[in-house]
Amino acid sequence: MSQAPAAAPDAAAKKKGPSKMILGLAAVVVLAGVAGGAYWFAKQGQPVEAAEKPAPPPPKRGVVPFEPFTVNLADPGARRFLRATVQVLVGSPEMAKEMEESAAEVAQARAIILDLLTQQKADALVTPEGKAELRKALTEHLAHDLHGIEVIDVLFSDFVVQF
Repeated sequence: MSQAPAAAPDAAAKKKGPSKMILGLAAVVVLAGVAGGAYWFAKQGQPVEAAEKPAPPPPKRGVVPFEPFTVNLADPGARRFLRATVQVLVGSPEMAKEMEESAAEVAQARAIILDLLTQQKADALVTPEGKAELRKALTEHLAHDLHGIEVIDVLFSDFVVQF
């Protein structure tokens, strides 16, 4: 008889053991969920603050248009010509206005463009690479020779090579 009462407290202890373990495990899961939720909400707030700041507007550029150029190309033994309408993209609208109002700068820019166009060959100009090289050369020469004017790029709106 002394053995039966001893078995009853062991059974009661076994029932309490797993329930404490489940309770402890549930507490750890809840704490992990709270920590994860706090982290998620903290991360959600950061991009919203960054998105609220507007990006600075892009700088305004100026465009100086030129009358169309029609030039003979440098192809030996052939009569080929190029007709191109050129615009020069400059640093600001004020620079564009200043350049357009200065007959000397317009004449100098036209002379630079004419010199470079007449040195080209038709076979090179009909390729995308040839046009890109011409744009780059025009931009570099204009930027170098036009003092006080920030030349950004040269744009073609019309470009026809006659074979």
